[in-house]
Amino acid sequence: MRTITLLIVHCSAVMPDVESGAADIDRWHRAQGWRGGIGYHYVVRRDGTVEPGRREEVPGAHCRQHNAHSIGICYEGGLDAHGKPTDTRTPEQKHALRQLLMRLREKYPRAIIVGHREMNPMKACPCYGMEEYRDLQPQ
Repeated sequence: MRTITLLIVHCSAVMPDVESGAADIDRWHRAQGWRGGIGYHYVVRRDGTVEPGRREEVPGAHCRQHNAHSIGICYEGGLDAHGKPTDTRTPEQKHALRQLLMRLREKYPRAIIVGHREMNPMKACPCYGMEEYRDLQPQ
């Protein structure tokens, strides 16, 4: 079993009129030559549906140098209609993300919740701060 120390939140970096569910992301990642397909473990759709990606037992392909010890969670969106990085989460996504993070924190109590940009400052992803999860962080 992998030791999970990070729960890394991402966005799919798509504009509001673009679908980016787990099947879409899997197709994009395979087209880029990723043999394992989708790099995330979970995708949270705009309607709040949580779709599985990679199995948790399998290292992700979502954050260089941190895949071996993290779970990758991606929400659909992250760009406004002009392509600018923006927090586009719907109320349903916000609720579903929090519920998913709570469940994962129960399973991995030492894991810290971070945004992708905290691990790679060259990224805007996930286009919002993690302050809202302060109460879910390990003590």
